[in-house]
Amino acid sequence: MSAHPSRVRSPWLFAVLLAALAVAAQALLVPLFAAPAAHLAPRDLPVAVAGPAPATTELAARLATARPGAFEVTTLPDAAAADRALRDREVYAAFVAGPDGIALHTAPAASPTVAALLTEAAAQLSGGRPVPVEQVVPADPDDPRGAGFAAGFLPFALTSMLAGALLVFLVTRRGARLLGLVSYAALAGLAGVAVLHGWLGILAGDLWREAGAIGLFALAAAGTVAGLGAALGGPGIGLGALLVFLVGNPLSAVSAAPELLPQPWGAVGQYLPVGAGGTLLRAAAFFDGAGGSRPLAVLAGYAVVGIGLVLVSRRRAGADGRSAAPGARPTKVTV
Repeated sequence: MSAHPSRVRSPWLFAVLLAALAVAAQALLVPLFAAPAAHLAPRDLPVAVAGPAPATTELAARLATARPGAFEVTTLPDAAAADRALRDREVYAAFVAGPDGIALHTAPAASPTVAALLTEAAAQLSGGRPVPVEQVVPADPDDPRGAGFAAGFLPFALTSMLAGALLVFLVTRRGARLLGLVSYAALAGLAGVAVLHGWLGILAGDLWREAGAIGLFALAAAGTVAGLGAALGGPGIGLGALLVFLVGNPLSAVSAAPELLPQPWGAVGQYLPVGAGGTLLRAAAFFDGAGGSRPLAVLAGYAVVGIGLVLVSRRRAGADGRSAAPGARPTKVTV
């Protein structure tokens, strides 16, 4: 009879190996979180130039020359068309050519970071002269830099991961898990709006639209973790945490904009729950839902797949994180 592996290995060696494993994970996670933030720069950032044809042609050429590859330029006939494009989330800003020179129309609600960056770019285009700036879609006055929005969104990802994992570990019946997911999503939406809109004043849109966006994100994130956990046990919960937070959070661009991240990672982040959730909540809170179709579809897809895995999986994770085979007797009282 062979000895148990844990008795063969030296506890001293095992402790060193655990430390090395933690450092290896750290070496991977630090650049994953730091690199996107350290390399923020416009990459095919949608902007508009508006005004008479000769002036807009010149403006577009100057933008392309000043920062090659930085801007994706749309030409519009006048300032009114530019403002419509801003409200519809088609562009982040518009350089408007007029008789007195260039004016900049911005939408800080879409990204205060981008608005500040483009304000600097407008000053360069005008030869250092002051450029009038009109905020067509301003950020909330209680959160002008958007820091509260980004920081306030992070706990939704953390609590959603926790909710999904706890439902797998502590609840064995599939119907009860589904009820837990739906209840969590509904309560998360209501509580999120109560705090971010009512208490902190970070959001400024329709309450029910905001609650729906938060609730759908909560359902998608928690459902992903619970569904993968129900299907694969402990490794599935780890995979869900990877998608929702460890990879999804640094690529989400919640505090900036997807077009500022190195590509293709900015685009990839919008197809993960946190990136899609942040974009959908911005659309709900500041743009009357404009620009929310794609993130809505992404989150709905995660929610449907997660719920589907919860309902079809017959695996059970116990309190020790091990998956029980179908038909095995539960070791705890069924919830």
